[in-house]
Amino acid sequence: MSNYAFIFISNLEALHLRIPSYLRRKLANNIRKRRSIMFLPHEVIILILLRLPAKSLIRFKCVCKAWFSLISHDSSFANSHFQLTATGHNHKILFISTLPLETLSINFEPLLDDYIASLSLDLQCIFPQYFADIEIIGSCRGFILFCRSSNIYIWNPSTVVHKQIPASPFGGSKSRVHYFYGFGYDHSTQDYLVVLMSCCRYSDNSQLHLEYFSLKGNTWKEVEGPHFPYVNRNHFKQPPKGGSLYNGAIHWLAYRKDLQTDVIVAFDLMERKLSYMLLPRGSGGRPMQYCSLWVYGEFLSIYTKNYRNDTVEIWVMEEYKVNSSWTMTLALPLDVIPIEDFSPLCRTKSGDIVGTDHGSGLVKYDKNGQFFEQHFYTNNDLRCQVTTYIESLLSLPSDGDNQQA
Repeated sequence: MSNYAFIFISNLEALHLRIPSYLRRKLANNIRKRRSIMFLPHEVIILILLRLPAKSLIRFKCVCKAWFSLISHDSSFANSHFQLTATGHNHKILFISTLPLETLSINFEPLLDDYIASLSLDLQCIFPQYFADIEIIGSCRGFILFCRSSNIYIWNPSTVVHKQIPASPFGGSKSRVHYFYGFGYDHSTQDYLVVLMSCCRYSDNSQLHLEYFSLKGNTWKEVEGPHFPYVNRNHFKQPPKGGSLYNGAIHWLAYRKDLQTDVIVAFDLMERKLSYMLLPRGSGGRPMQYCSLWVYGEFLSIYTKNYRNDTVEIWVMEEYKVNSSWTMTLALPLDVIPIEDFSPLCRTKSGDIVGTDHGSGLVKYDKNGQFFEQHFYTNNDLRCQVTTYIESLLSLPSDGDNQQA
């Protein structure tokens, strides 16, 4: 039996209780007859493989031809594996340091200084020489979307499959600037979409231009519609940011000119339409300031930095698209981390909040909002790139241009 087969067998005890009772009895009988992986029922093998992390499955492709075909080419298996992983909330943090060049996949459920929970990845398959100027736009179903200058890339850290998105035929003018980016999945068409919204760099009265790239169709398309009265709330002072993917839509913070107020803009990936939601009012009924979007557990959320008392307030929309359902759920005291440096990133299964210090490390607060730990992953003082993602074996819609290192 190969070493990989022994590793596979070692996972049985941890997964034993998850196997249906009738298969458990069948498995026990076969193991008693002969302790060999060759006598495991096929359905039991599939159940076990589906519950293993993607990095283990990548190694197991060399066990036999059947496993190689199953793990590499069976889309049904890859989808089932992703659904189980996503349901179990087994998210990872992608942490990129540019100097020195280092890319880590971090399991944030254990202690942050648990080096066993970190895995080095190779991003140089996409950027072999230099990638200090990249921006992480977001993630979807195991894929990471990068932006570098005017170039856009998609990368699966688990399978190392990557693709460069062709340039948009609609955004070639130097006077036009893309300031909204988004990446999501349309379940109705099983298609990944890269969304861009742009306007004229030098005019406050220009119309918003909305377009998206369909990976299934391998083409850019414009969204026709009335004038979109939104502008970038950052006024071009910051690099473009990716939207927050939630409930089948991509969300951004923007300024609505006709209402003269900040709003949340949502692009529905299935209907290909824009809508908007109002932000909650802060203390004293004042408009929100210094706020950003994120997804807090199962809710669309914003966090706002309160410089009067050095806290980060977390607000959740308890009922999607119901403006009156905004509720302030937590205030994190920032007596350890400078308030301008901290941004929440994700929530653990136990309710702890993990955030970035906008430098070389991550910070964790417990579910009651008390500081728990901070860990530095590099000696680089420059800004590092972080995002959350789910490991997956999924492939992009094939058009012959996907590459694998």
